[in-house]
Amino acid sequence: MENEKKSSAVSDVGAWAMNVISSVGIIMANKQLMSNKGYAFSFATTLTGFHFAVTALVGLVSNATGYSASKYVPMWELLWFSIVANMSITGMNFSLMFNSVGFYQISKLSMIPVVCVMEWILHNKHYSREVKMSVVVVVIGVGVCTVTDVKVNLKGFLCACLAVLSTSLQQISIGSLQQKYSIGSFELLSKTAPIQALSLLVFGPFIDYYLSGKLITNYKISTGATFFILLSCSLAVFCNVSQYLCIGRFSAVSFQVLGHMKTVCVLTLGWLLFDSELTFQNIMGMLLAVVGMVIYSWAVEVEKKSNAKTSLHHMKNSLTEEEIRLLKDGVEKAPLQDVELGESKG
Repeated sequence: MENEKKSSAVSDVGAWAMNVISSVGIIMANKQLMSNKGYAFSFATTLTGFHFAVTALVGLVSNATGYSASKYVPMWELLWFSIVANMSITGMNFSLMFNSVGFYQISKLSMIPVVCVMEWILHNKHYSREVKMSVVVVVIGVGVCTVTDVKVNLKGFLCACLAVLSTSLQQISIGSLQQKYSIGSFELLSKTAPIQALSLLVFGPFIDYYLSGKLITNYKISTGATFFILLSCSLAVFCNVSQYLCIGRFSAVSFQVLGHMKTVCVLTLGWLLFDSELTFQNIMGMLLAVVGMVIYSWAVEVEKKSNAKTSLHHMKNSLTEEEIRLLKDGVEKAPLQDVELGESKG
């Protein structure tokens, strides 16, 4: 039993580590690929289409070689999920375009309380006071180190709302679909990736043209840009798989809270690799965010133990009541027996 717990803990840490490393890696690769100082590949939506195309290809090879098994999920569920997921990607890109960086960061931070409320509405899920407090600490910490200028306009606000709601719903749906159809994270991703890839590759260039005013067909590809596109796509496979894996193992709220560790890593690596400015405010915000994450991890563990004790208590009570009922039925229906002779006495 202890070995199983240790194995599960190692798998949990591995899933989080894969998500953080691949996410931070893909941000750094995309920064080099998309920045004007790099290769100026300003086609974010189409690039995401490439990501899902490679992920779909990996899933296809995995199914063909027997590494993973294909399980049934209704097509309408896959289409609905893919629409929500693509709305999330497009909404985030538009939100970043129409809003200031400060308001964009605030909208991303609002996903944690939005996910909490949506899980309460959709799944009647409740959170302890400790979990709520830790979430507030994380939000404040990340807010302090990332939010600078905050300018709001109606178009940007609507895009941010669409992005937050669709992203929250998508992350909750990942866990729900896995539980509903008893399907693994990679198997589910293998089914949704081809639909997302096809739709993003068809509509992505038009969305990118609207966002950047540039056509991808006019982009002059180079060896360096090709390398970073392939690197970005490779990291995206690990990022997508680990996202589904983490949400399947934990919850959408945990994914959002601990996912802000990526923000801390990106700020630190930006300072180390790209000479980005790291102020005292950034450092204090990052420390506060890390403290919040530690408190959150502790609070979730306390909540799990509390729920386990409550379930065990209810189980004992229900078993006792059942045993009493069976004993009563047995006494009433069984004939009286002579203890010494073992004979029935009518």
